[in-house]
Amino acid sequence: METQEISFENMDFTREVFGPGNAHLDTVAGMTGVRIESRGNELSISGEDPLMVGLVCRYFAQIYDLVRGGHQLFERDIEQSLRIMLRDPSTPLKTYYQEALFAVSSRKTVCPKTVTQREYLHSLRELDLTLGIGPAGTGKTYLAVAVGVSLFLQKKVKRLILTRPAVEAGEKLGFLPGDLVEKINPYLRPLYDALHDMLDYTKVQEMIGTGAIEIAPLAFMRGRTLNNAFVILDEAQNTSPEQMKMFLTRLGYGSRAVVTGDITQIDLPGHIGSGLVQAMEVLKDVQGVAMIHFTEADVIRHPLVGRIVRAYDQHRKATLSREADASRPTARGKGRRVTPAREG
Repeated sequence: METQEISFENMDFTREVFGPGNAHLDTVAGMTGVRIESRGNELSISGEDPLMVGLVCRYFAQIYDLVRGGHQLFERDIEQSLRIMLRDPSTPLKTYYQEALFAVSSRKTVCPKTVTQREYLHSLRELDLTLGIGPAGTGKTYLAVAVGVSLFLQKKVKRLILTRPAVEAGEKLGFLPGDLVEKINPYLRPLYDALHDMLDYTKVQEMIGTGAIEIAPLAFMRGRTLNNAFVILDEAQNTSPEQMKMFLTRLGYGSRAVVTGDITQIDLPGHIGSGLVQAMEVLKDVQGVAMIHFTEADVIRHPLVGRIVRAYDQHRKATLSREADASRPTARGKGRRVTPAREG
């Protein structure tokens, strides 16, 4: 057994590194297989793999430096930052987080938490069309809104257009109570939430009033050419192939588009194919188009969300496997019980 010890100077910072009830230590031990014991402001780390023991020691030293530098530590940061070091043990976490900081506005700075988020953020800022595909909670929509707001405030685009298909209402909104805004608000609420996190409420309302921000169901994009705009299509898995083609061909000069969705959460009727699924196949070799694929490892909501996503994914795969087995022809006389017909 290899054993190494590490001590920290400030007890307040140490408690934040260890987590409530030493929860962070338990998380690291579970992910690496080492044994971690704490005594006051000291850690004793032991295990059969000397390289892993050394990596965990360096990891906690770097986490302590992050906390001492003012970084607010959450449980998800422990999991994500440790995954980064497990992929590349030489990664300097402090530099990684500092370089990744992205100033959206005077009131908001975002920092991608995973390697995939960093790749996604780079694509959003550099390319004209990005597809972000993956489960809920991976920051697909939030980061897209952040980049759109940033580009608008820098006057690199003149409008920010946010849209999503109102599948739950079949895009037939007439039977809902209220005026048009009240009818579509329930379907566009997540986009409003992201905007209000970036900008003051009055600023958002002012921009909506002047047309600088437009939030509308996808059906309202038909027949338009969107110039000098940053356009986000959210929940794109619920577009039909025709709707997706219509949206992608709206892009005008000086504009960028972002398409986000989760192909495991398609709510379309069974006879309608998903426009996002088709676009992934059609656009895979088109120059200037980036496809960023997120997994449950990129979920940055409550840590339980990642485990829920993983459980549902496993259940879906098991169900598909059972259905495939059930559809296979059964050999005669095998796999089923045959009851002889009674005489008379």
